[in-house]
Amino acid sequence: MLYLILACFIALLIIGPSYWIRHTMEKYSEPADRYAFTGAQLARDLLDQANLQHVGVELAESGDHYDPLEKKVRLTPDKFNGRSLTAITVAAHEVGHAIQHRDNYAPLALRTQLVQWLAPAEKLGAGILMLAPAIMALSRSPAVGLLFLAGGILTLASAALVHAATLPMELNASFARALPILERKRCLIDGDLPHAQRLLTAAAWTYVAASLMTLLNMARWWAILRR
Repeated sequence: MLYLILACFIALLIIGPSYWIRHTMEKYSEPADRYAFTGAQLARDLLDQANLQHVGVELAESGDHYDPLEKKVRLTPDKFNGRSLTAITVAAHEVGHAIQHRDNYAPLALRTQLVQWLAPAEKLGAGILMLAPAIMALSRSPAVGLLFLAGGILTLASAALVHAATLPMELNASFARALPILERKRCLIDGDLPHAQRLLTAAAWTYVAASLMTLLNMARWWAILRR
């Protein structure tokens, strides 16, 4: 019984942040036409005011982010075309990363380098985890499967740790860059500031929540291989 309670508590700690982030983003996505401008329009305006005319604003295939290599702020369709508080706030957060890049903010440069180093390892780890059950079945040796599992865990865990370590950088983009700009430029409707602060917190925790879900996936694969 104690193990079950502990397992439920750990699952809550892992899944809870992802649920809270999704709930917060969805909550302030309505009304969808709260602002007279879209997230993309605000991002373009803030970038221009920050002397970042060379940074583009594009539709994202997956996930809102700033690409420091291509110098692009990328927003998903609901943020790019959206006029909700969520769209406006997330756009400002991603512009905050572009400003970090302009200012040679060291943690952003470090994360960019680490992501480049670990991207191949993360893909390799995912492939190892997918192949592990088949290798174990063909070889009929648990040791082989556990070896593959260990390699997968190491590579995926490395990526999870990188994402977790980015929290100070994400908080800086939200509260040292985006929020002061939103306040100074009077971008927000009266009464929206406290809600925007919640959204900026959610935006900052997105990568950490993703890292926690990665750890949960690794635990799931471990359980499968132990059967």
